Amino acid sequence: MARKYKRLRYEDRRTIEKMLKAGDSIVEIAAAVGTHRDTIYKELNRSGADQHTYTADAAQATL
Repeated sequence: MARKYKRLRYEDRRTIEKMLKAGDSIVEIAAAVGTHRDTIYKELNRSGADQHTYTADAAQATL
């Protein structure tokens, strides 16, 4: 049974950054990280970035 909520780790944020730079879709990124696409959108909004400016280090620093 899948967890209802998955807390993103730094490694997940690095994956998100790498896949965004490669031009992968939010759905593909969510599948690779093992979370719902809304979690990826929330991560982008929370860090104040978009698909072109997101970095794992900046997102981790906002915690």
